[in-house]
Amino acid sequence: MSVVDKRTRSHFKLRSILLAVNFVLVLLPLGGIVFFRIYENELVQQTELELISQAAFIASVYKQEINRVLQSRAASEKYGIPVSAAAPGDERYLPVTPQLNLSSHTILPRPEGAIAVEGQADTAGLEAGVRMTPVLEDAQRTVLSGIRILDYRGVVVAGREDLGLSLANLDEVRRALAGRYASAIRARLLKHPVPPLASISRGTGIRVFVAFPIVNNDRLMGVVLLSRTPRSILEHLYSERETVALVGAGLVLLAVGLAFFTSYTIARPIHALIRQTRGIAGGEKVALEPIKSPVTEELDLLSQSFADMARALEHRSDYIRNFATQVSHEFKTPLAGIRGAVELLQEHIAEMPPEKRDRFLANVAHDANRLQRLVDRLLELARADVLEAGAETADIASLLVRLTERYREFALTITVTPQDLRMKARIAPEVLETVFVNLLDNSRQSGADHVTIDSRRGGGNCLITVTDNGRGISKANADKIFMPFFTTHREDGGTGLGLGIVKSLLTAHHGDISLVDGAGGAVFLISIPDIDPI
Repeated sequence: MSVVDKRTRSHFKLRSILLAVNFVLVLLPLGGIVFFRIYENELVQQTELELISQAAFIASVYKQEINRVLQSRAASEKYGIPVSAAAPGDERYLPVTPQLNLSSHTILPRPEGAIAVEGQADTAGLEAGVRMTPVLEDAQRTVLSGIRILDYRGVVVAGREDLGLSLANLDEVRRALAGRYASAIRARLLKHPVPPLASISRGTGIRVFVAFPIVNNDRLMGVVLLSRTPRSILEHLYSERETVALVGAGLVLLAVGLAFFTSYTIARPIHALIRQTRGIAGGEKVALEPIKSPVTEELDLLSQSFADMARALEHRSDYIRNFATQVSHEFKTPLAGIRGAVELLQEHIAEMPPEKRDRFLANVAHDANRLQRLVDRLLELARADVLEAGAETADIASLLVRLTERYREFALTITVTPQDLRMKARIAPEVLETVFVNLLDNSRQSGADHVTIDSRRGGGNCLITVTDNGRGISKANADKIFMPFFTTHREDGGTGLGLGIVKSLLTAHHGDISLVDGAGGAVFLISIPDIDPI
């Protein structure tokens, strides 16, 4: 049975396992980078959302303060500038959502300094800003945000710095002055060198700016400008160190699991295969079996191949051992006869009668001829055992015609039944002739004078039946006829190698021969791969 026939269970492919392990190993750092990017972006958006909440509250308070100032002054003109864009406060509910994204937003340079403007800031805005300054400074110590309130021209009216100066040059402020919420990510000045580990973070050294328009009845009263540095991802991870430790432990367990998985699927079967080969070298019969649970298809195939090779070597070893014993036995008898005759001739040749001397010399010649036949047959068997099939084909019909004419001279009649003249076998013509010659010679030695040869197609093979009318083969000898040196015609010069040579030749060409039951003489069935007719 071939290796492929024995693989009844499906296994993983070795390259699939290695691909899966390498894929996981690649995904781990990539997953870590993606995790850092996503988590870092979440921190930026969380910072922006907090600033939006703070700005909305400050804007609401500032509007109230402006209205109080205007009421105290009994101002009749509308305050601020009209805006056409929809702004927070137009409807009952109009939430502002975070807009920043580290992966898509450009990190702008640090903001340029505030610039001086002609004229003073709006007096109503300044008065409202003065009223709110104590509250803003107190809140700033907790929220840690940079807080500035700008009037509707972009001039700072409240804040620790830049009071009376304009920030309208900032892009986010310009958009807010048009009545639209705006935010930006800008670089910040670092007071201390960045540690090497921080280089994995894109959020290191940035600051989030939020410009929130203060709108009342479609008129812009001012802008709340807030800024704050988002929380460092490393600081956040440190604050969540217990969770990080659990994730790290999970990654370690995953790495250990991958190591065990690789060991189980690759290393363990390989070590089992090594032990198996050592067992084969030590002559253990149990080592002839494939390893159990090879897991991968390649190791299963390799194990089966080793087992098949071990069985073949064991079979070959037994064959050689038995063959050597049989050869020595077959050679011993004629050699002993030759040695005895030579010794007698050497000692008594002078007084030995001529007829006795001729008889001894005839015995020596007979035994020498038998040895020659044995040597010739052994050479034929050796060539048959190592023969490799080629692409040659044999025309069975024409070959049988030649054999019929040849054996007519030996008083052996061959009858060929009607057959498909186009039938050809996948075997060299001279090899098929050797097969037929051995069978026909055996028939003659068995006393046959008539042989019938029938050929037909079946199952992709040429099926040839050779039937003679000789003495036949007894049931006791039926299982021994293909064994080397087994013969019932030793006294007639038989070597017992003919059928062994036939079987080896047919096996080399993927064919076979078997003895089948028949009435009277011997019946052999030959099977040879067929060539389909065109």
